[in-house]
Amino acid sequence: MDAPPTSSDRRKVSRISPAGGPVEPSVDAVLIRRTLAEIGPVADRVTSYFYALVFTGHPELRSMFPAAMDVQRDRLLKALLTAAEHIDDPAVLGPYLRRLGTGHRKYGTRPEHYPVVGEALITALARYAELTWGPETEAAWVRAYTAISQIMIDAAAEDERRSPAWWQAEVVSHDLRTPDIAVVTVRPDQPYPFLAGQYTSLETPWWPRVWRHYSFASAPRQDGLLSFHVKAVPAGWVSNALVRYARPGDVLRLGPPAGSMVVDHTTDNGMLCLAGGTGIAPIKALIEDVAEHGERRPVEVFFGARSDSDLYDKDTLLGLQRSHPWLSVRPVVGDGLAGQLPQAIGEHGPWNSYDAFISGPPAMIRSGIDALKRIGIPGERIRHDALEELAGVAG
Repeated sequence: MDAPPTSSDRRKVSRISPAGGPVEPSVDAVLIRRTLAEIGPVADRVTSYFYALVFTGHPELRSMFPAAMDVQRDRLLKALLTAAEHIDDPAVLGPYLRRLGTGHRKYGTRPEHYPVVGEALITALARYAELTWGPETEAAWVRAYTAISQIMIDAAAEDERRSPAWWQAEVVSHDLRTPDIAVVTVRPDQPYPFLAGQYTSLETPWWPRVWRHYSFASAPRQDGLLSFHVKAVPAGWVSNALVRYARPGDVLRLGPPAGSMVVDHTTDNGMLCLAGGTGIAPIKALIEDVAEHGERRPVEVFFGARSDSDLYDKDTLLGLQRSHPWLSVRPVVGDGLAGQLPQAIGEHGPWNSYDAFISGPPAMIRSGIDALKRIGIPGERIRHDALEELAGVAG
């Protein structure tokens, strides 16, 4: 097997260099991507076999994962495969792996666990990539995994010197805004540094080792309290627990802050903010951040929901608008939210001198990015949370 990469293979995975010319992928990258293409149709079987290898060989690791593996059983393997796919793109790979390495501390991951996972990964791939597997491909994967795991281990070790693996956070208030949406405010057991617009991973006592992402609903506060807007979704274990069962006195766990959807205070560009549902939480934090910095840049907010009752934070936003003449808030109501918000934005403007911020369900973010590009906002000035990280938002 292990046929040498053809020129066609190389064309499929070529990237563009900073100088504008194509970057030839390494042989390792081509071999890795061939494997990924082959296992794609049987990803479920690869995933099941991978975890069977990990848990039968090292049953002590089972306690690090959720009791019900069907909830997020493919996340570890998917993260590793995503990293391998970008092995020739350090600008993407480095930050992604550092986030993974620091984020995995909350699961109790230690350096000695990485060889166990790597062995299971290689064995699973060798079993299911029958057409593309061979000595050269195996060597490429070993080199890739070695590099990937070392970046994650180093990032975790560096983070350990300055931050805990997780924070305990006591619920101090639970404000049910609608039958399905609650604003949950917590007090962490030690200082929790973050930036407005970021998010964290959160675990409840009802579902141990099941973590979901939630954005901070305010800029950092002097009292150290943190607020989250949570919508209970069908079959959402964590969201339903937080909305229906959490009460003052309950203790949650928080992972480290993450996300780059933050205000650039070195510029005075206007800000165009597009929020759907509880996606208004980080947008509200961004507004507070601008106000606290004493800036008067124009901030235009489009806040969408399926019904007027779902505009649960509208009064707060309109109050901010009355206090800050540079802020404009436009509620948008109706079905088909993914298309309706971008359409509403297109009716105003022009926006070509604005930085854009999008927060909400992944489908809305995707349609919003396309709409913003169509009306002239360059992609590098459109900020949003990474879509693969948002996979955990609606649980």
